[in-house]
Amino acid sequence: MLHLIKYRLLSTMRDRTSMFWALAFPIILATLFFFAFDGIGTDSLEDIHAAVVMEDEENANFMTFLDQMQEGDSALIQYEEMSEPQALEKLKDREVLGIYYVKETPTLTVGGSGLEESILQSLLESYNRNASIIKNVLETNPGALSQTIESMSDYQNLVEEVSINGKEINGTFQYFLALIAMACLYGAFLGFTTALELKANLSALALRRSVTPTSRLQLILVDLMVTFFIHFINILIFLIYLRYVLKIDFGDDIGRIILVCFVGCLIGVALGIFVGSLGRMKEGGKIGIILLVTMGCSFGAGLMMADIKNIIDQNCPVINRINPAALISDAFYCMSIYDNPQRYMQDVVTLAVMAAALVIAAFLVVRRERYDSI
Repeated sequence: MLHLIKYRLLSTMRDRTSMFWALAFPIILATLFFFAFDGIGTDSLEDIHAAVVMEDEENANFMTFLDQMQEGDSALIQYEEMSEPQALEKLKDREVLGIYYVKETPTLTVGGSGLEESILQSLLESYNRNASIIKNVLETNPGALSQTIESMSDYQNLVEEVSINGKEINGTFQYFLALIAMACLYGAFLGFTTALELKANLSALALRRSVTPTSRLQLILVDLMVTFFIHFINILIFLIYLRYVLKIDFGDDIGRIILVCFVGCLIGVALGIFVGSLGRMKEGGKIGIILLVTMGCSFGAGLMMADIKNIIDQNCPVINRINPAALISDAFYCMSIYDNPQRYMQDVVTLAVMAAALVIAAFLVVRRERYDSI
């Protein structure tokens, strides 16, 4: 048994092509991502540009409010007075994100529904609410007016930048999570090579192994365990590179990180063995299937376009509920951004069921191979 483990270990590690795709390629891609995305999504929220259209010159209070919003180091907006046609043109071109119409009760027109537009709307609602409060105080208790105004004077504390669960949210973070998922699934290349060396009609090494007195079950189990072990070490090396070299923070819960990677690696290796053992398809065709599955799943997890995962979740959520790459990246999101242990466990259980199904399927396909003549 030990000698089988030793030689399978040496054979797999010497397969430079499979080891490249399973370890070197994710590291190279992560490095390219790091330099390509450097500085993107890390800027603080500032300089929300807005237009002001004067419809009522008498509302000086609102203009004073806007002046306070663009003063100092913690300025929330930058506004410019202009005519309505000019403002609408700039709004269309995204040169401004909103148009304030200055009249007795100011209004706002925005061209989108993002965070900046929400802040512009919040500022307007705050002003209108406070103006209503002051009007009521003047009507009911004029002596309390100065105290009321003083309590409302610090408008710039209206918005404070915070992060969810104490973590910084970076717009490029999703790409690295999808990349971890892809790296786990790329264990399929190692599993595929292992499958070739179990089928006597596909390789000379498999032919020699098939005539040994060692039971086929023992060969299959050793190959599966050793290939999985090597790939699991690959992923741990990859995570260490991301965390300590590229400084990508995906959480400090080592146990839960290892658990997700464990089932992810198992899915990848079992997928490769399963596809490699199917039928009499040529080697190139099987590699094409592996690439189609792994890259298709990675695309659904947001590797090429971060928003695609949300689009799929909104329109056909069942796809990402059975997409192992999406489940892996979602589990990391639950650990690193959202404190959601229930969803994390749901992802892990789904991955474990998929891994078990693939391992059993791969085992059954490989084990039933028989040859009349080799």
